[in-house]
Amino acid sequence: MGTLLQVRDLKTQFFTEDGVVHAVDGVSFDVEEGETLGLVGESGCGKSVTALSILRLIPNPPGKIVAGEIVFEGEDLLKLEEEEIRHVRGNRIAMVFQEPMTSLNPVLTIGRQLTEALELHLKMDHHAASKRAAELLEMVGIPEAASRLNDYPHQFSGGMRQRVMIAMALSCNPKLLLADEPTTALDVTIQAQILEIMARLSRELGTAVVIITHNLGVVARYADRVNVMYAGKIVETASARELYGNPRHPYTIGLLKSVPRLDQGRKDRLIPIEGAPPDLVNPPTGCNFSPRCAYKIDKCTAEEPPLMSAGDRHQSACWVMPTTSTVVVAGGEAAQEGAVSS
Repeated sequence: MGTLLQVRDLKTQFFTEDGVVHAVDGVSFDVEEGETLGLVGESGCGKSVTALSILRLIPNPPGKIVAGEIVFEGEDLLKLEEEEIRHVRGNRIAMVFQEPMTSLNPVLTIGRQLTEALELHLKMDHHAASKRAAELLEMVGIPEAASRLNDYPHQFSGGMRQRVMIAMALSCNPKLLLADEPTTALDVTIQAQILEIMARLSRELGTAVVIITHNLGVVARYADRVNVMYAGKIVETASARELYGNPRHPYTIGLLKSVPRLDQGRKDRLIPIEGAPPDLVNPPTGCNFSPRCAYKIDKCTAEEPPLMSAGDRHQSACWVMPTTSTVVVAGGEAAQEGAVSS
């Protein structure tokens, strides 16, 4: 497999009355062909802005991509003209947004919203596009698909609308699918169905997927690799098994310790991460996580740590790189409690 997407030192900022918000601050990562990459972190850490930056969908004003490279299939998307990037969106790179009811056009039929991309990007005539639209709805599990093409979004349930969004995203056989909190508004049963559909279609079509979520269980089950974001930066990256079995950043450890587990006793308390995320207009000096970190040393508040090796294809942006026990959510063996200075 080759590298499909390379993001290098991406910086996206929002210029507000209160100052410049450093929403994405020097993010770098790769996506391999056919792999599923998880992008996790608490709300406001920059996950969605990273995805929107890849497709150049940042509203301007107030937002702007101020630096970096986004190389997709050898082509820097940030250097394309607006007309050229339109042929990438929905065609070679597609996106499933958080809330389908606000992403689907309420005054257009489901069929029209599906056929539009097929006619634009694949140059299909109306008859061929309608036939393909029905096939796509069947593919994502909507019954009597052909008869539902003339229905409007409000006539579908939340889970069915999300299936429509997935069908739209996959309509042109994209090489990369960005799924931004694809199951946030759905109940757990429908969540599982939607995620299984995405995983199956990824395997069948060979589409690479970036799953953006704060749900660590979703990442444990479906992702090959995981990037953990905090305050606009990637603070840890590893394979899913390695990350859950041997987390090396205090923020990742905190996330895992705050997740309910089936092997915990009923009276066991979850351990929250104390404090609040930093102000991205005036971030702290040194490590952004240092004000909330139980492992910090003097160097943490004075010097920002880069991503450093913590094992095979495992990196952590931490000067201390603690190890931990009893945080395994899926696969992997727990390490002993402790800290190892880098």
